Amino acid sequence: MCAPPPFGEKLRAELGSPRRVRGLESSPRSRVWRAELSGTPVVVKQLIEGPEAAGRYAREVAALRLASRVDPPVAPRLLGTDPDERVLILEDLGDQPPADDWVIGYAEALARLHAATTPDDVGLLPVWSGPTKDDIGSFLGLARALGRTVPSAVRTELDDLVNRLTHAPGHALLHGDPCPGNDIHTGSGVRFIDFEQAALGNGLMELAYLRIGFPTCWCATAPAQPLLDAAEAAYRTAWRRATGADVQGDLTDACAGWLLRGDALVERAHRGTADHLSKVPHGDWRWGTATARQRLVHRLGIVGRMTANGGELEHLGRLAEAMRGAMLTRWPALRPLPSRRP
Repeated sequence: MCAPPPFGEKLRAELGSPRRVRGLESSPRSRVWRAELSGTPVVVKQLIEGPEAAGRYAREVAALRLASRVDPPVAPRLLGTDPDERVLILEDLGDQPPADDWVIGYAEALARLHAATTPDDVGLLPVWSGPTKDDIGSFLGLARALGRTVPSAVRTELDDLVNRLTHAPGHALLHGDPCPGNDIHTGSGVRFIDFEQAALGNGLMELAYLRIGFPTCWCATAPAQPLLDAAEAAYRTAWRRATGADVQGDLTDACAGWLLRGDALVERAHRGTADHLSKVPHGDWRWGTATARQRLVHRLGIVGRMTANGGELEHLGRLAEAMRGAMLTRWPALRPLPSRRP
């Protein structure tokens, strides 16, 4: 039997006492329960004590309040909070199985979430942080470990890319981890949960998830091209409808940025050889080494195709294709990412 949720006198006075409590699976950073309050189904979430718990709690509360501006809703209603215990009481949305074309509704809801904020909200959440010079070093180390020559033009392009992403305009409400599982499918549309990593930035950084394979997620997928095209069009239409303006920024830059990110998918190969890819532990215990390679091959292919016609990342694209070829030669059993979510 799981421990009951912490429910202090303040919450009891505001909302009543929880009944029919049952624990739910959750990440190691939180505890989650379903319960009833005065007959109303709710979800109780507590951020577990840790060095970043207070910050993650503050982010989630701030993001949920900002997201509550959107109608129809794109997040559960925040019914109550207890900052001392880092507890949130949320509307229980239930959960329906996603449709086969789920990415279209997902992208539309993501755009409306992003459009919730304005320049007046700057400072209410941290600014989105992109790849760094260290990530460039790791990526180029991986290229060399795979036996690829790195032209000097690639380093120049990557330095410029990191600079562009660092200064990318935008004050969109970014979820921070908009993965399958953090999207709840309901009869009235998609809603997002778990805003512990929310930030303000350019929405293309999360629209890129669809092409680049959900880079922060344990269950990466690659939608079929017709669905991908429809989803990206739905995002742009919903953004335009909500803001009266077109999406600003470069999706190619956003995808290339995720290729660089040092999140255990681009292994720190400068510390060893290409075989190091099969030996180092991953940042997430659910990622097997074959899965990490599969994701990296997908990212490399996406960036290679997006830069095939030249542009500011032309040399990076050529290197990405060469790295992809080297990986497929070394690990010929690698398969494409699945097109369906688990």
